[in-house]
Amino acid sequence: MDDQLRDAEHCAHLAAERSGVRVTALAGVAAARAGAELLNRVWAAEEAEPVATTALLRAYEYSGNYVSGAFRGGRLVAAAVGFLGVSGFLHSDVVGVAPQERGTGVGFALKLDQRAWALRHGLAEVRWTFDPLLRRNAHFNLRRLGARAVRYLPDFYGPMSDGLNAFEETDRLAVHWRLGTGRVRAAARREPPAATAASLTEAAAGAAVVVADDGAVRVPPPHARARLVAVPADVEQLRGRDRRAAARWRLVVREALTGAAAEGFRIADFTPAGSYLLIRD
Repeated sequence: MDDQLRDAEHCAHLAAERSGVRVTALAGVAAARAGAELLNRVWAAEEAEPVATTALLRAYEYSGNYVSGAFRGGRLVAAAVGFLGVSGFLHSDVVGVAPQERGTGVGFALKLDQRAWALRHGLAEVRWTFDPLLRRNAHFNLRRLGARAVRYLPDFYGPMSDGLNAFEETDRLAVHWRLGTGRVRAAARREPPAATAASLTEAAAGAAVVVADDGAVRVPPPHARARLVAVPADVEQLRGRDRRAAARWRLVVREALTGAAAEGFRIADFTPAGSYLLIRD
């Protein structure tokens, strides 16, 4: 076992220990059924359009893909499913954490287990997508895990009927998690690299606000080398009380991020205040 894998397994073990869960493969039909039921509950999926099925999870696990869950005592509280991409990476398709477990570190423990699994199988990268309007997911993916946002994907899945997507356009950010980078290794140890953090803080302080906290759009000065694009504090609550406002946020953030990418900007960070930090190298 090489040092990188040994360190990854140690970090995964510590994360599970801190959150008080046991992370293990969901092997067999009963485990696959429990995983599918949990994922569908978390995503508030309709019976006609589930996000996971027992048969699919069973097939993924049987064919050697990543299907794992986190248990508190004997109760399944989180699950994650991923499959191999043809160019040699793991695509993390869906992750679900029971609502009462949010903030306990269970999701972090599950992702670190996924990282160790990928390295154990000779993979250097995990990829996935997430809704760019979900502030907590942006913070988790870009800050806590150290993943990099690489591409904006408008309406990636088309309309989805589950309770989280609520038939809104399903824009996604594609992220790549390079498992052996210093950024990711530091994140796994919960030690953000100081030099990078300092430089990004400096960039954010001088950045031009393109989308403000209230959703107002501003035209950035042409010389600005950094931009800030805010997202709503809780887009899921916003969808419940004002779907038109949520839809407007979708279009505003889409235009800001895709427009900036066309001008040579990339997403470098997600700030504690809830904005994407974009820089032009």
